[in-house]
Amino acid sequence: MKDVSFQLYSARNFPPLAEVLSALGSAGYTQVEGYGALYVALTDTEIAEFKAGLDRNGLSMPTAHFGLDMLEKDPVRVLQIANALGIRAIYCPYLMPDERPNDAAGWRAFGARLQAAGKPFRDAGLDFGWHNHDFEFHALADGSVPLDHIFAGGPDLSWEADIAWIVRGGADPFAWISKYADRITAVHVKDIAPKGEKTDEDGWADVGEGTLDWKRLIGALASTSAKYFIAEHDNPSDFRRFAKRSLASIQSY
Repeated sequence: MKDVSFQLYSARNFPPLAEVLSALGSAGYTQVEGYGALYVALTDTEIAEFKAGLDRNGLSMPTAHFGLDMLEKDPVRVLQIANALGIRAIYCPYLMPDERPNDAAGWRAFGARLQAAGKPFRDAGLDFGWHNHDFEFHALADGSVPLDHIFAGGPDLSWEADIAWIVRGGADPFAWISKYADRITAVHVKDIAPKGEKTDEDGWADVGEGTLDWKRLIGALASTSAKYFIAEHDNPSDFRRFAKRSLASIQSY
């Protein structure tokens, strides 16, 4: 696998961004994935400076996260940022606990809300979808799970599948990969440390150093529509270590 991306959220605790981008380019990355706090409040001039920093380090940003509030309230600005940074796929990444529905109808309505929010971006030729965590796999009172209802309510939604969060949600990643193979356009490649280890890193591990069978998972994902594979660690103690080890592991599969 040649073009591995790096989710910049993994380096949020290691400013400045210019040094992060330099380190990633030097490590061999050619792509990064953005998250909202990096660019939503930037001026056009600052966005241009951000793009110049990517270019200097041989990096592109084909995928990015934007919060639902901005996606719904200011799609014009989202498109301006996407165009300026070369973003081709947008994923909505999260829903706060107090905003989450508690039944099937509520989750289907949320899927319909995402479907509507994504229309301006699909119309502009961009991919648009949902990025999961663990809560989408926690069974509702009727035994169903939220992710099925999200996709039922949003028939055109793509899926950025975060495999490790599927596992932390208590679900079988291979079953979900198979079920929604045509929805998966991006994948978060992350790993889970053995139980009781890496507690200072919230139990996450560098890719290839944890418990997930990434060689087999990459094989399963080959039958999906996935175009982007993004290395992520939610709380590394050393982002450079994580970046280098993970890239080597992913490229070996």
